[in-house]
Amino acid sequence: MTDSQPPVPQPRGAHLVGSITLPDAESTFRAAAEYLGDRLRRIPDGEVGDRFHWIAFQPDRLGSAEGLERVGDEPVRVKHLDVRPLRIADGVDPATLLLPPLGYAEAALDSWGVFRRLRDDGVIPAGTRFQVSLPTPAAVVGAFVVPADRAAFEPVYERALVGELEQILAAIPHDSLAIQWDTAVEFGLIESGGYEDRYGGAFRSWFGEVWAGVIERAVRQASLVPEDVELGYHLCYGDAGEKHFVEPTDTAHLARFATELLARAPRPVTWLHLPVPIERDDEAYTAPLADLRLPAGTELYLGLVHREDGVEGATRRIAAALRSVPAFGVATECGMGRAPEDAIAPLLATHRDVTAAW
Repeated sequence: MTDSQPPVPQPRGAHLVGSITLPDAESTFRAAAEYLGDRLRRIPDGEVGDRFHWIAFQPDRLGSAEGLERVGDEPVRVKHLDVRPLRIADGVDPATLLLPPLGYAEAALDSWGVFRRLRDDGVIPAGTRFQVSLPTPAAVVGAFVVPADRAAFEPVYERALVGELEQILAAIPHDSLAIQWDTAVEFGLIESGGYEDRYGGAFRSWFGEVWAGVIERAVRQASLVPEDVELGYHLCYGDAGEKHFVEPTDTAHLARFATELLARAPRPVTWLHLPVPIERDDEAYTAPLADLRLPAGTELYLGLVHREDGVEGATRRIAAALRSVPAFGVATECGMGRAPEDAIAPLLATHRDVTAAW
């Protein structure tokens, strides 16, 4: 930058998507508060333990249910997790399936105790909310249920996940809680032309018109969260080995999803998070966001922080985005759970260095 060039305006605030490669919830809360205390309005627990690879622990949970069977004779391992798909056993009525605890409520309540203690001790700033990131039912169903059984199993899984959410809502004070819906498989369905059968057919739609089905589900998820609890959506193009399942051409589909959701949601949406690929420091990528009209009180976060190029790369992508989007905060494009542990402190520092405090 020369002396004649004005400085790039700084985005305000940062958002942590969910997973963070640190050993436990307390380590996550302390690191987030140390680096980003005045940049964050909410902090997740890092999705530690079996949640380290997002939803990959769900097949092991679901596989214990009577009436569900694993497909294949040999485990398919992601570390210690077996991610073989599931099918409904022959002759089983899906309505009779009783699923075991999914693990989300148990993890949230354990982490909430740590969060509350650290906030009471002043480690976490007063007023910061505890963020619980939940997968959409379509994510688990699309990723881990055989195509022929998805339509029948989705309502079964949705009921179980709603039960987990209700436990969380009953146990954590609403003025301390934020719920994020992780919306990824939906963008696989939207973008699926020509590769529906990749990834085990995960992106083969099991409902009618894709856009209508995706928005209907997102609106229903909004209705499950009381208005005194913050509500956010992480819009995602996948993060297997730190790569998207398909690279978005631009933000057009993300903007359309946001616009339709905001128009139909029965309650306010507190924040939206959108990914920005590392190579997209051009105005064309974010140009469709110029027509996105956010209600007062809805925060927008662009996932333009990448560990590979730090402050320099984030600054380029910020400058490009500001040509279309006048105000936003920053984030990584997905969770940090697949990044090496020694990359976490530099990533948090990058968030801090390219933003202004709230």
